Amino acid sequence: MSIYSKYILPWGINAACGGKPVAKQRAKIVPQAKGMVLEVGIGSGLNLPFYDRAQVEKVWGLEPSVELRRMAEKVAGETDLAVDFIDLPGEEIPLADNSIDTVLITYTLCTIPDTARALAQIHRVLKPGAELLFCEHGLAPDADVRRWQARIDPVWSKFTGGCHINRPIDGLIRNAGFHITQMDTMYIPGPRTHSFNYWGAAVAA
Repeated sequence: MSIYSKYILPWGINAACGGKPVAKQRAKIVPQAKGMVLEVGIGSGLNLPFYDRAQVEKVWGLEPSVELRRMAEKVAGETDLAVDFIDLPGEEIPLADNSIDTVLITYTLCTIPDTARALAQIHRVLKPGAELLFCEHGLAPDADVRRWQARIDPVWSKFTGGCHINRPIDGLIRNAGFHITQMDTMYIPGPRTHSFNYWGAAVAA
């Protein structure tokens, strides 16, 4: 692991994902989580303050980055949430079938190398009728923005831990066998190539 990946990138991710526009997005979706929750890509723990303690029994935090997980553990220690961490990527979820009430995934599908495999794992662990809650940035609806996304993405992903700015989030979720029951989209403040957001809920189709 390079010095950049170990010491600079985690702090950069935490700063970029902790801004006010992104925090407003988290506040729209995270409080809907309930019961036994799996957060895929818990990162530095930026979602933890937004959980509704009255609805959540426990949070499983999946995060392969040691540095980000340490940040999240510190945040978790300052809350009254029961949080257990799993040091594995989204493609490897060591939980039983039909064992989770809510899966939460925020600003994570952009970085998972094999999104189909990760979403299949999410599908597997969710109880029948349980929800996948998502908030992600991705492919913009405007042709001119898409062209710039395609130009920027190959370089951008090399310096951001594999973050891709032009993934079709709704298509990925639907193709994994989910039915999207609620979804909103918009550009949040920031560069238009990076700021088109999708957020909502889905259930197994």
